[in-house]
Amino acid sequence: MLPAARLDALLARHAAVEAELAAAPGAEALARLSREFKELDRVVERVKLYRDAVRELADLDGLLAEPALDAEMAAMARSERAGLQDRLARLEHEVRLALLPKDAMDDRSVILEVRAGTGGDEAALFAGDLFRMYQRYAGLQGWIVEVVSVSEGTAGGFKEIVAEIKGEGAFAKLKFESGTHRVQRVPATETSGRIHTSAATVAVLPEIEEVDVAIDDKDLRIDTMRSGGAGGQHVNKTESAVRVTHLPTGIVVLVQEERSQHRNKAKAMAHLRAKIYDQEEQARASARAADRRLQVGSGDRSERIRTYNFPQGRVTDHRISLTLYKLPQVLAGDALSELIDALVAEHQAVLLAADDPA
Repeated sequence: MLPAARLDALLARHAAVEAELAAAPGAEALARLSREFKELDRVVERVKLYRDAVRELADLDGLLAEPALDAEMAAMARSERAGLQDRLARLEHEVRLALLPKDAMDDRSVILEVRAGTGGDEAALFAGDLFRMYQRYAGLQGWIVEVVSVSEGTAGGFKEIVAEIKGEGAFAKLKFESGTHRVQRVPATETSGRIHTSAATVAVLPEIEEVDVAIDDKDLRIDTMRSGGAGGQHVNKTESAVRVTHLPTGIVVLVQEERSQHRNKAKAMAHLRAKIYDQEEQARASARAADRRLQVGSGDRSERIRTYNFPQGRVTDHRISLTLYKLPQVLAGDALSELIDALVAEHQAVLLAADDPA
């Protein structure tokens, strides 16, 4: 059973936030309270259903305890009780999940970075495959993908591509994709049919607002240059590309996809904030890594998280030992959700185990 005091406190906070919203707070408080109320509302709905089921079960137990209850009525009550117990168990699990500590960034949009690793041209081609996989997956979720900067491979694909993926909850879904992805296949240029292994790295960074990371102007060096990317003659004649260097950390970001220098600078600053926040998160994750039983979601860029084996048509996620023989469907974005959902479920299971007082 769920602790009554914890549920009472949740309901009380929901009522308090609702009252504060009714009092017409200022714009900043309104935004904060609205976000909190939206999160609480989902949990409170499940809590109320759970408590209704608890009361129904108590009523049935009271009925079954009556000495004068006839056999037919008792049989009906026991049958109803079995179904109610199943519903109660399901609702309790849903409430426990809803009460788990939530990543403050889960609702944010993301900045996706895909880079070719070892393997030369084949790695760049694989990086292209990965980016298109995420692009298609994002489309299926109703999210918007906007390329921020790109460096194309000599034989196709990308040496590096950075994009914004805009949509509520994008980080919650994609954050487990950070790490090293490995591909095993016969390159088109391989005449002997030998399988090559190459890799690409993926980084998924939450969109960071100015209030989350403070950046001092004196810590920045901003350079403008002619864009080397696509865009036609207009782009090539204007100093629209922007490179921002954060001097204390040495982090450099380049944005070249917009024709407006102002828009490129705004995107560069957003990317820089995300990378500074991610660097701080990496340091925190490393400090507590020894205490983690499962590295799902650790974001360790050096960790080999998944292998895409073309000869066998399989994809294996090494963190949860899950293999799908659906490689074309995964790369098409359709079956990627099976991997992501399994990773989310495993992460939740670990949190539930840690939260279990037993």
